[in-house]
Amino acid sequence: MAALRTLGISASPRRDGNTDLLLQRALRGAEEAGSQVEYLRLCDYRLEGCTECEACQSTGSCGIDDDYDRILDKMLAADRIIFATPVFFMAVPAQAKALIDRGQCLWMRQTVLRKPLFEPRRDRRGMIIAVGGSRGRLQFDCVQRPIQSCFDYLEVSHVGSLFINQVDEKGAVLKHPRALEEVFRLGCELVADTQPAPEKPVRIDLP
Repeated sequence: MAALRTLGISASPRRDGNTDLLLQRALRGAEEAGSQVEYLRLCDYRLEGCTECEACQSTGSCGIDDDYDRILDKMLAADRIIFATPVFFMAVPAQAKALIDRGQCLWMRQTVLRKPLFEPRRDRRGMIIAVGGSRGRLQFDCVQRPIQSCFDYLEVSHVGSLFINQVDEKGAVLKHPRALEEVFRLGCELVADTQPAPEKPVRIDLP
């Protein structure tokens, strides 16, 4: 049986910052559990925002000529997706929002053209990692919802989230041993868990 494929998507503009460090640790957990892993940094790709040109209404494909299709191919090939993002002013960064909005073509394919992504539907699962500098849960509610929508149109079951607040300075998460332990464990479980996906994702908030 082929190994599962896990794709880690980093939405952070800051290379090797807290978001990247957590994502890479989650991917190590997934790899230890037997998955093939790939790290994808959105800032390394040319990704424009949706222009609402409506080309996808008839084709189910995006009409913009940039790197979106390369990223989409990786997302569709993956069995597991880990979406990692910092919180920017109570939202995801521009790079993440551009990726999410470009999924309009997939939404159009499924709801208007009635073409499922996979037939039969595959067991695809995803988790969210988010890091915020301020205190409180609301900042994470604001980033979870758009990423959850992204998972929905990708036909990915959202099984868990790890949210860490009051972490801002580059590398500060390395002084947060519980966060490092939890993200590694969640990466392992994302791959190793053979039980049906939970109806409601597990949410872990760390101060």
